[in-house]
Amino acid sequence: MIAVRTPAASKDWDGAVIAVDSAGQYVQCQTKGERGSSPDVPPTFINDRLWGTGHIVEYFDAVGGPAGKGRYLSLGAGHYTTAVAKITVSYGEDPKQYQAVMAGGAFFYTASFSTGSSTAKFIDAMSTPYVHAYNAAGKEIYNQKKDPQFTGTSE
Repeated sequence: MIAVRTPAASKDWDGAVIAVDSAGQYVQCQTKGERGSSPDVPPTFINDRLWGTGHIVEYFDAVGGPAGKGRYLSLGAGHYTTAVAKITVSYGEDPKQYQAVMAGGAFFYTASFSTGSSTAKFIDAMSTPYVHAYNAAGKEIYNQKKDPQFTGTSE
């Protein structure tokens, strides 16, 4: 199970909980204060999108939104196969990568950014999250920036 409080609160989120049971069923619940809500009804699902397709990483959710004046909140979650030892996230064109929280085959990331005076320009240029996965030897085995599913190119 992963429970994370986001670094800033948006109108709808200030945290998330992800749990995986022994059958590989995932539950994701975004939180606001003492309440939670699931993007799926019912909130539990078996994610055979990953296990049956040969993907290394798959996504539950990736959302972002304003978090008060001049702030932007980004959060996302997904899951990974046993080939993955580390998940990181980079944002926009910045090459710096930040460690995601990982447990039981699921991962979660969150970040808060200062947008300055132009939120729209910031969102376009800087806030797009890109997931990276590494094996136990430290070799990058997945880079979302190169994934045909997101780049619009064929493999």
